[in-house]
Amino acid sequence: LPRASSLAVELQEGLGVESEIVAGGGGIFDVVVDGELVFSKDVTGRFPEDGEVLEHLQGRG
Repeated sequence: LPRASSLAVELQEGLGVESEIVAGGGGIFDVVVDGELVFSKDVTGRFPEDGEVLEHLQGRG
């Protein structure tokens, strides 16, 4: 869970929001915001780059 933990810190510092980390299996790494899937390792075939999810969320405003 190190990647999820570092993303949670990034979102806390960048947006001031708390994240819920849900342990999964099978290499699942999804980021869901208000019911919307904003990043999926299954779809992209990779983990998000540093700042990628934060940048996407900041661009939604």
